[in-house]
Amino acid sequence: MRRDETVWTLVQGILAPIQFLVFLVSLGLVVRALWTNEGHEWAMLSVVVKTMVLYLIMITGCIWEKVVFGKYLFAPAFFWEDVFSMMVLALHTLYLQVWWTSALPIEQQYWLALAAYAAYVINAGQFLIKLRAARLQHAATSASGLSMPNLGMEVRA
Repeated sequence: MRRDETVWTLVQGILAPIQFLVFLVSLGLVVRALWTNEGHEWAMLSVVVKTMVLYLIMITGCIWEKVVFGKYLFAPAFFWEDVFSMMVLALHTLYLQVWWTSALPIEQQYWLALAAYAAYVINAGQFLIKLRAARLQHAATSASGLSMPNLGMEVRA
């Protein structure tokens, strides 16, 4: 009931596809820059934008988790997803630091961004699998007439 009553569920439902769209655009720009050696500014800026959107969805996701489960992070229902989310955040944050300081050549910055993106895709998959499992469980219990506890399964990747 808490999951359905909080505005943060809607916020997560809006931000998740926006983040995925930003990811797809940025991925295209980064791959294009690596392949053609053109468009470096747009590609690098797109990774910064993707990282900012990631921070936004993580902050609002922590608020959602607190409202629904009473913990900002690492609630039992999302423990491993949150652990992997920390790695995703670390890789994106490392990219920002490297980008800001030019600590790595541009091509290596792109590879770091792609590693962060690969981790993001895995993490998004974790949340999608959890959401699908919750929906299947809900459908099965609804069909049998049994009541199901609200598992609070929402996509936060």
